[in-house]
Order: sequence, then C-alpha cells, then structure tokens
Amino acid sequence: MRIVRGHAEGTASVLKSDTFVGTVWADSVLPTTDGNTINIVTFTPGARTNWHEHTHGQILQVLAGQGWVCTEGEHPRPLLPGDTVWVPPGERHWHGATETTLLTHTAISIGPTRWYGEVRDEDYPTEESR
Repeated sequence: MRIVRGHAEGTASVLKSDTFVGTVWADSVLPTTDGNTINIVTFTPGARTNWHEHTHGQILQVLAGQGWVCTEGEHPRPLLPGDTVWVPPGERHWHGATETTLLTHTAISIGPTRWYGEVRDEDYPTEESR
C-alpha cells in the first residue's frame, strides 16, 4: 500500500503541449505505477486534449469549472463539478474546458494512452453552438 498526500513527492506542475491545444497544466498525483497514471489537469478557457484512447480505459472526475467530453462520432457533452466520466478501453475521445471557463479534473488513465491529431476548431463547441 502507498499513500500519496495530494501530490506526488518530488514532482512539479508540467505545462502540457504536444498532445493538447491551448494552455494545460498537469500535476502528478501518482507517477505511472503498474501502467496507470493519475494527474490533476487544469485547462485554461478553450484548451483541450488531442484525440486519444486508453488501453484499459480512463476515469475523469471534475473538480472545478466547466468543460466538454466527446467520443468520436458523437456530439460533445458538458462537464460540471462533481461529474465522473468512465471512458471504456479503446474509445477515441477528447476533453477540455469551455471557451470561457477553466476546467480542472482528476484524470485516471488505466494503461498506455495512444494519441492522435488535434481536435479541429470546427469540432470544438463555442458559446454560440451550445
């Protein structure tokens, strides 16, 4: 058993860029252990992940702000504080903040993540398209 007190010891906030659009910060809660990663991720307004999938799934727990989550081929769905999302293994998806609010969530990624291309602006909802 291992107890982590809020933040993985010896780690710093990381500015994510290669697999995200916009400004996104990640704080490691638990470094990758047994293939699983837990991060607290904060998206600035309009920021989002690239399309991606997880070998064994992902759990998102929304802590603050508002955002979107979208499975490929579907319409984006709103995220609010207190929401928990289960993304099944191999489901291509993205998630991020609305264009006017921050979004902070805990991301529990089970197994390796496969990254794909950016979410195009026309696929990202705006205030007018809600």
